[in-house]
This record gives sequence, structure tokens and C-alpha cells, in this order.
Amino acid sequence: MLKAPQLHFGIDDPDAPDVSPLIRELDGYLAELYPTGNIRPVTAEELKEPSVTFLTARVDGAPVACGAFVRHDDYVEVKRMYVLPACRGLGLGKQLLEALEAEIARTRGGPVRLETGTAQAEALELYERAGYRRCPPFGEHRANPRSICMEKILA
Repeated sequence: MLKAPQLHFGIDDPDAPDVSPLIRELDGYLAELYPTGNIRPVTAEELKEPSVTFLTARVDGAPVACGAFVRHDDYVEVKRMYVLPACRGLGLGKQLLEALEAEIARTRGGPVRLETGTAQAEALELYERAGYRRCPPFGEHRANPRSICMEKILA
């Protein structure tokens, strides 16, 4: 009898041997979308800082998506959301965003901000459906004309 695949979301180590290739694929994907180099990859060391929480979605133990959030003084920033191409269209991005928001609400709440790029129509649609609205540029995203900043208030 075939066993149904098991999906699990959890806090993970961005430097784990099976997670590192996922992050490298994310970096390559963004480099293809924005070849002018106006994006800066986030290192595994940065993702391990105390202010950062890094989550993966795993199917039968294999990482298929990731995302993180960074706690700032007056808001939380969602970063590094990525779903493997073979797993897109299944609602995994929505579930990952919900898992990130649940962890944010559990630990803090308040305003949640994120930045995505002008070439990422699917991401914009996901965030808008989840209740995010465009907001003024914030943090390091102020000087990037290809950035679209969004915000949502979590109770």
C-alpha cells in the first residue's frame, strides 16, 4: 500500500546539508530574475542570527520550500520565501506564508513587512491574497527601484 506524502513545516538550520542547496537555488532564481545585480543574497550566517527565524517545508523529510522572518524594533520582515519549481501550483507558498505568520503571531505579532521584486508576479498575487498591501519602502529596500514593499498587521 502506498503511503501518502507527509508535509511538515518547522524551524530549521539554514546551513544544514540538505537545506543549503535549496538556498543556493533561491539565489540562482533571483539572479536570473534580476541580472543587474541589484539584489544581495542573504548568507546562511545571516539567517542564523538571533533575530532571525528560518523555516522549511519538508515532504517526507526533504526540504521543498523555505522562508524566514527577521525581528526588527517595530516590525517583522518576511524574507527568503521560495518553493521548488516542481512543487509550485500546489498551494505550498500560501501554507508556508501561513506557517511564518503563525510563528510571528506566537512570538510577537504587530506589523509584518516584506519586499518582493517587480518581476515576481506570482509572489505579488500570493501576498495580496493573504492581505498584504503596498507600503512605502523600508529598511534596506529604500534605494531599489525594482522593490515592491508590502505590509500586513497581525493581531
